Amino acid sequence: MAEPLHVDVEGRTLTISNLDKVLYPRTGTTKGEVLNYYARIAPTLLPHLADRAVTRIRWPHGVADGSFFEKNAPAGTPSWVRTVRVPTTGSRGPSKNGDTLVFPIVDDLATLTWLVNLAALELHVHQWSVGRNGRPRNADRLVIDLDPGEPAGLHECCQVALLVRDKLAERDLVGKPVTSGSKGLHLYADLPGRLAPDVSTALAKELAEELQGEHPRLVTATMTKARRGGKVFLDWSQNAGSKTTISPYSLRGRERPHVAAPVSWAEVEDGADDPLGLEQLRFEQVLERVEDLGDLFAGEV
Repeated sequence: MAEPLHVDVEGRTLTISNLDKVLYPRTGTTKGEVLNYYARIAPTLLPHLADRAVTRIRWPHGVADGSFFEKNAPAGTPSWVRTVRVPTTGSRGPSKNGDTLVFPIVDDLATLTWLVNLAALELHVHQWSVGRNGRPRNADRLVIDLDPGEPAGLHECCQVALLVRDKLAERDLVGKPVTSGSKGLHLYADLPGRLAPDVSTALAKELAEELQGEHPRLVTATMTKARRGGKVFLDWSQNAGSKTTISPYSLRGRERPHVAAPVSWAEVEDGADDPLGLEQLRFEQVLERVEDLGDLFAGEV
């Protein structure tokens, strides 16, 4: 391995190591390439991480050798990294024993680079942000995770996504589709006003159960995995105050360096019509798309 590099990132000195380490053996993708992706996507990614507590999944030895979740800011966190103290329960109030978690907030390139250098490939966030006082606020957006049960796949997710879009529209909400970077799709909708997490969770569950009743052969809102075969599970639970979802534009720690990538509704419609009409996107494709199309997650698509 080459000697560590000391680099200046927006006025912060960071020590970057093991740039040649292969993190995705299937594609030979190195840590240096991962750092380069995050540096280039940062202007698009950072606004969607702003003021949100970030849970990381780290693969220190690459995606073939195991990972671990990390919520608390790790030992050795630089003093300039912004952090937020959050109750361990899903509510906005303190837990019974007063325990809290100390999350990093990723609001600049230096913090992002520091985390990626720790092999934090995946960045997960809640559907709420923190206020100026550093306290968690109520949810400002809704998310529904479309998770296909084999043999269903992305094609079926696209079909169901169109149904979810209509249900959101009935509630005056505009859906924004994101390929998960894994098997399915995520649908987001900005809320017109902030909702307590239990209220936004109930809203998502209501929508999912309506579709389950109307399309029982295609949709399930049931958590039990044994009942998901050949159906698309609408996971409404990720709106709970303690739950997180992969951030748009984050890499995934899968066999290939896919990204949770915003797409257009036209692309989802193509995917609903044609089993090969939409695919999970690699980081190189996402960079090209952002250059050509801008940030599809920033507005109506």
